Amino acid sequence: MASKTSRITPPRGVLRNRCRLLAGLLMAVVATSVTAQSPALVGEAAPVKSTPAVIEPAQLETIVVTAIQPLVEKYQVPGVALALTIDGEPYFFNIGDTAMEGGAPVTERTLFEIGSVSKTFTATLAAYAEVKGALDFRKPVSAYLPALRGSAMDSIAVLNLATHTAGHFPLQVPADVRSDEQLLDYFRNWQPQYTPGSKRTYSNPGSGLLGLVAARSLHQPFASAMEEHIFRGLGLSDTYIRVPAEKMAGYAEGHNSKHQPVRLDMGLLGEEAYGVRSSAADLTRYLAAQMQLVKVSGDLEKALAQTRRGYFETDHYVQDMVWEQYPLPVKASRLLAGNARDMIGDQPVVAISPALAVQKNVLINKTGSTGGFSTYVAFIPEKHFGFVLLANKYFPNEERVEVMYKILESLMPDVTAAETDAKQ
Repeated sequence: MASKTSRITPPRGVLRNRCRLLAGLLMAVVATSVTAQSPALVGEAAPVKSTPAVIEPAQLETIVVTAIQPLVEKYQVPGVALALTIDGEPYFFNIGDTAMEGGAPVTERTLFEIGSVSKTFTATLAAYAEVKGALDFRKPVSAYLPALRGSAMDSIAVLNLATHTAGHFPLQVPADVRSDEQLLDYFRNWQPQYTPGSKRTYSNPGSGLLGLVAARSLHQPFASAMEEHIFRGLGLSDTYIRVPAEKMAGYAEGHNSKHQPVRLDMGLLGEEAYGVRSSAADLTRYLAAQMQLVKVSGDLEKALAQTRRGYFETDHYVQDMVWEQYPLPVKASRLLAGNARDMIGDQPVVAISPALAVQKNVLINKTGSTGGFSTYVAFIPEKHFGFVLLANKYFPNEERVEVMYKILESLMPDVTAAETDAKQ
């Protein structure tokens, strides 16, 4: 059955701001069944059937609008593409426009900058290289980048890059590093500030280096390897590192805190660490593949699973390869703490040995940001539940988590936990 489209007019005063930001209608694209015609599941891979969600579309629309409305008003967000997967069925809710002025209505195919959610694709490429026998996560970084032999990279395992446990890379590539040669010099001279694997420090250079290792192991440029093995393998039709000219019209305009239009400045290691642009439809398909709701190749399925194994335990969650997983039920406070800015800095971790097997009764999530965009994706494999939030305005991670949690409280209260409960 093909997708059904409906438009809902917000109540008086809902989703309103000074820039006619949401003067238009809230459009909800509700896929009543998962088929090859469904926007979320296009491509060669066939979906796996699941039990349809028992929920009225009008009820779901009310739940979503109630959850997202305060955030859109508070931050004057020009446009939002929100997607839910409920019992394996995709639902799309598109709000506002692709630009503050002169934009087109947001759709589930609108391109957004997804920031650090890109890192999950980078980890998948590295895992794919391992499945193909080209890479070993236990080997040192210098085994794949000969220019770094004789440096600290002789004692940093590739797995440390995938789990932010290499030894305290900075959040960003230093400002005085402006060329590929300077970048190699930086990595050659870098020294860990703690024993690798003893702490977690969130880092773009570390994730970027993982991308370089993965691409080198496959003997391909990073963008080409990602397109061939991951994007194409997943059946993603709206996901790019380099947006084609013919797709630029569908690329939303980001907005900074002053409501000024901004777009991503890629920079060194940007492609590998935060450079992907994607749509709600494609990210919904990506999460569906993680939950085995769509068929992909056996090698790619193994790679996806590898990224969801648990390697380190933090105070709030289990660190997978980039992904962060929480046992269920989970308190809002725990999710908020795990996605707070404090988690960027040095955090103690405990290695899990052997690595934790792939779990189903968990919530797995990742945030992503650029100067003008906000992203949050989460999924619960056991429930066949997925959540995608894309917005062309930056706002804090905690706000994104709260939207998802409010929806979960309404749809699946059994996976949430009251703050007075003993379990987290």
